[in-house]
Amino acid sequence: MAVVDQNGVVVTANESFGTLLGTEPRALRDQAAADLVDLASDGRTWHAYREVLRGRRSRFRCTRRLKHADGRSLWAEVTVAPVPDSRRVLLSITDISDRRELQARLRHLQMHDPVTRLPNRALFFERLSAALEASAQDAEDAEGAQDAGSAGAPEAGEAISSSYESYRYGRTGRIGLCYLDLDGFKAVNDTLGHRVGDRLLAAVAARLTECADSDGYTRSGGHLVARLGGDEFAVLVEDSTGTEQLADLARSVLCALQQPFDLAGQRLSVSASIGVVERSGHGTTATALMQAADTTLYWAKADGKARWTLFDPERNAHRMTRQALSSTLRPAVERGEFALEYQPLVDLADGAVRGVEALVRWNHPQFGSLAPNRFIAIAEEDGSIVELGRWVLRTACRQARQWQKDHPRERPLFVSVNVAVRQVWDSDLVADVAGILAETGLAPHLLQLELTESAVMGSAGRPLQALQALSDMGVRIAIDDFGTGYSNLAYLSRLPVSVLKLDGSFVRGFQDEEHANPADELIVEALVQLAHRLGLTVTAECVETSGQASRLRSIGCDTGQGWLYSRAVAPDRIAELIGSEPLSV
Repeated sequence: MAVVDQNGVVVTANESFGTLLGTEPRALRDQAAADLVDLASDGRTWHAYREVLRGRRSRFRCTRRLKHADGRSLWAEVTVAPVPDSRRVLLSITDISDRRELQARLRHLQMHDPVTRLPNRALFFERLSAALEASAQDAEDAEGAQDAGSAGAPEAGEAISSSYESYRYGRTGRIGLCYLDLDGFKAVNDTLGHRVGDRLLAAVAARLTECADSDGYTRSGGHLVARLGGDEFAVLVEDSTGTEQLADLARSVLCALQQPFDLAGQRLSVSASIGVVERSGHGTTATALMQAADTTLYWAKADGKARWTLFDPERNAHRMTRQALSSTLRPAVERGEFALEYQPLVDLADGAVRGVEALVRWNHPQFGSLAPNRFIAIAEEDGSIVELGRWVLRTACRQARQWQKDHPRERPLFVSVNVAVRQVWDSDLVADVAGILAETGLAPHLLQLELTESAVMGSAGRPLQALQALSDMGVRIAIDDFGTGYSNLAYLSRLPVSVLKLDGSFVRGFQDEEHANPADELIVEALVQLAHRLGLTVTAECVETSGQASRLRSIGCDTGQGWLYSRAVAPDRIAELIGSEPLSV
């Protein structure tokens, strides 16, 4: 302890005070106390100290790093308090170096992974947040420099100088992240045990650190390599120079990890998938950056693993849209957001409309009218196709029956409805069809169910039994997009199929005489003859020109469907076509 007068000068000090600073107590007299314990190094501490000397504050306490006379440094807790009934103050200092060292060790243990010795998730996010804050501050300084310079303000020179200093020391304001996951690491733990798995993680950490160190250093030192948990690692690149730097780093990591590991007699080979994100630190957040990295890592794994993938905003926007559609698809059926349009199926011989294909549209409140290719695959994945398909089937059958009632003297139109294989597996399609036909009063022969070639050709067990039961009921079965899947002709004689719908890629080759593709015409002619020999009818899709229709008619194709006749239209437009003049001859 030391007694200090109102001017901040040491009056007397005890032996312990001198010992702590490595000098004799007598030598401390008449010296400025603030200089001895570094109280003037920052304005806030200096002001508090002066307030106590003036009697305007009761006491204050701070922590200071002091220099011992022998050159070593120590941490001290400094307390300044008034001496009762005196104008003097008591200055006391306590050596807390051991406590600080213990705190540092505890923090290191708290912030580092015990297996790999790398920074853990907590330290990674602390460093990431600090880097983003620094980038934001650099951006503000740069904007301030520009604004001040434009205005001709006196402080413009100082602001521009600050901005110049940022870039002089490699501060780009950008941030990069390589987020990686080991491929098949669980198999190592399961087959060789967690001890070998831990050794592998430690070896991977060493190689990652070597790659990061060889890539360069920034104002914060080397790139931060962290283990985020399990077999997930991250390499944080502050002040990155662009995507090329991150791409080079990702390539070097993949190359380094492809080299076999020798672990106590075990020779292991692993690979990794890496998501790479590089962007301006200003305007982004740690959460947004990690979401982008996690998404990109998923892409790398989905694309085949053992690779790196760069974040693509357009691909991410598509994913977000897909996720939004997926989350709202089920309730959309209940809210009545779907509607059906119908495209005519025209007899190529006389141009009369024989039937229609029902095509579902989703009137999404956010994305507008969506075609089936935007949401059917999603519905098949999450199982909502069953409920949606049931609604489509009921709505189409009810509409076909209504046309029949409204035009009793005309030949009734059949309605063709697309069916996904999952509808066969996840529901009793036969019971659904039978119930809907009974409910709507539509004759079974006026309903045609379309399944894709890949689905029908691989049918066995329950799907095949369902198709046979539907056919026995009188419902027509059509193979959609024929010619693009397996094209296993042997199946045609064994499946209860009534109609082949030729994929539009064949019809597009049917141009005028000068541009026609003879191969396409030969293939279609052979398919039509084969289908007719088997008792099947053939529908050509994507008929867009009269020349295509004429050539299809000449080789015996039965019906056509495409923009030559009509796009998919509302039910009332189909009603106008019933009994009208042929659409095309």
